[in-house]
Amino acid sequence: MLFKLSQFFNNGTGWLEKKQTSILSAALIITVANITSSLAGLLRERLLIASFFDSPQSQQAYEAFQVAFQIPDMLFQLIILGAVAASFIPLFTDLKKQSEKEAFEFTSSVMNILLLIFIIFASFVGIFAYPLTEWRTGAAFTAEQVYITVTLTRLMLFAQLFFAISNFLTGMLQSYRHFIVPAIAPVLYNVGIILGVFLFKDTLGIYSAGVGVIIGAFLHMVMQLPLAWKLGFRPKPLITFRLPAVKKLFRLIPPRLLTISVNELQSLGLGFFATTIGGLSFVIITLGMRLMTIPIRLFGVPISQASLPFFSQESEEAGRMRFGSLVVQSLHQISFFALPASVLLLILRIPIVRLVFGADNFPWQATLLTGKVVAILAISVAAQAMVQLLIRGFYALKNTRTPFYITLVTALIYATVSAVSVYYTSWGVVGLAWATLIAALLELALFVITLQVRIHCFTWQEFWWPQAKMIASSFLMAVFLYLPFKILDELVFDTTRTLELIALTLTTSTIGTLVYLYFSLLFDVKELQYLAKIFAFTAKGKGVLREAREILVETSVEGDEV
Repeated sequence: MLFKLSQFFNNGTGWLEKKQTSILSAALIITVANITSSLAGLLRERLLIASFFDSPQSQQAYEAFQVAFQIPDMLFQLIILGAVAASFIPLFTDLKKQSEKEAFEFTSSVMNILLLIFIIFASFVGIFAYPLTEWRTGAAFTAEQVYITVTLTRLMLFAQLFFAISNFLTGMLQSYRHFIVPAIAPVLYNVGIILGVFLFKDTLGIYSAGVGVIIGAFLHMVMQLPLAWKLGFRPKPLITFRLPAVKKLFRLIPPRLLTISVNELQSLGLGFFATTIGGLSFVIITLGMRLMTIPIRLFGVPISQASLPFFSQESEEAGRMRFGSLVVQSLHQISFFALPASVLLLILRIPIVRLVFGADNFPWQATLLTGKVVAILAISVAAQAMVQLLIRGFYALKNTRTPFYITLVTALIYATVSAVSVYYTSWGVVGLAWATLIAALLELALFVITLQVRIHCFTWQEFWWPQAKMIASSFLMAVFLYLPFKILDELVFDTTRTLELIALTLTTSTIGTLVYLYFSLLFDVKELQYLAKIFAFTAKGKGVLREAREILVETSVEGDEV
C-alpha cells in the first residue's frame, strides 16, 4: 500500500521536476508563472480591499499595511536580491560543472554570510522601526497608522528570512534548468497571504495580512526545498571567503547594489510624497502601479531574460553588429506586445479597476481616481518594458556604470517632479503618476542614446521606422476602440452587473486586438509573424520545445509580491 502511494506521488509530481532545455520553454514557463502570480496577487488585493475598506479607520489600516512592505522589501532587494542578481546563477553553474560539492559549499557560504548581514540590519530596523516609519512618511499619515506600520514591518522582516533562503533555492534550481517549481512558488506566496486573512481576519484584523505574509514566504521556501534536496543540496553552517567564487560574487555586488539602492530610494520617495498628500493616495498609486506592471512582467521581463544569453554571446567587438541587431529585434518584439496592452489599459481603465479592485466597499471616487492614475501610467508601459531589456544589454557588455548613472538621473527627475506636484500644485496623486511617466520616458531615451553612441544600432530603417508603424497601429487601435467602448458601455451592457462588465471588457478587448492586428498587417509590421510562430509552437507542443537547444542561463525573481 505504501509502495503504491509512493509510486502515485512520484508519478503525479514528476512534471514538477522536468528540466526546461530551451529559450522557448523557459520563457514560456516564466510568462505563465507571471500571469498566474499576477492573477493571484490581484485576487489577494481584492480580498484585502473587501476585508479592510468598510470604514475610514480600516482603510487607513490597509494603507499602513501597504506602507509596511517598503523597508523589509528594501532590505531584501539590497542584501539578498542584489547578490543573486549580481551573478550567483552563472557562478553556481560554472562551479557545478567542476564539482557539485564545491558549488553547494559556495551556496551555503554565500547564503549564510548574507543571512547574517540581513539579520543584523533587520534587527536594527526592528528596534528603530518607529522613528524610521515617522521619518519616511508624510504629515497626512496618522499616529495610529504609524503604530500599525511598525508592527507589520517587524512581522514582514521575519518573513524576509524565508524569502532569502528561498531565492537561493530558486537560483540553484534554475541553474539546473528546473523552472516549474520556482514558477509556482510566487503563486503560493500570494495564497499564503489570502490564507492568513481568511483564517485570522476576525481575531487579528489587519495584522492577519502580516501573518499571511509570513505564511506565504514560508510556502515560497518549502515549495522549493524538496527538489533542491533531491538534487543534492545540504545547507551547512559554513562561512568562508576562501572560495574564489565567493570573492568574485562579492566583487560583482557593488555596481548592481548601487542601481537597486537608487530604485529603492525612489520607492521610499513615492511613499513619502503619497503619505504627504493623504486621502489614501499611497493606496491609489500602489493599485495603479500593480496594474501597470502586469504587461511589463508579461512582455518586458520574459523577453529580456531570454535574450540575455544571446547578448552575452555577441557582446565582444567582433559580434557588435550582431549584438545591435539582436537588441533592436528584441525591442521590436517587446513593443509589438506592450503597446497594444498599454492601449487596452488606457481605454478600459475604469472597467479593469472595477473588475480587479472594485469590491462593494471600494468607493466610486477611489475607482475614478485610480482610473486616472492608471491612464497616465499606462502610457509608460512600453517604455518601462523596453528598459528591462536595455539594462540587460549593458550588463552583457559588462557595463554596469551606465545603468547606474541613468537610474540616478531619472530618480532625481522623478523626485523633483513629485516634489513640485505635491507642494506647488493641486494635482495630488495624479502628479505622482505624471512623475512616474516622465521618469520612464526619460530613462528610455537616455538608454537608447547611450547605446546608440556605443554601438550605433538605432538606425531609421531598422529601428525607428518599425517602431513608428507599431505606434501608429496602437494609436489607431485606441481611436477605433474608444467609440465602440462608449457605445457598448452606454447602450448595450448594464455595467452595474459584474457579468455584463466582464462581457463589455472582453468584447471591447477583442475589438481592439483585431483592429491592432489589422493595421499591423496593413503597415507590414514584421513582428506580426511572431504570433503565427506562437500558434505554431502551441500546436506542435512539447516536441518543438524539446527540439530547441538554447539554454536560458539568467533569470530574475522580480515581482514575487504582485
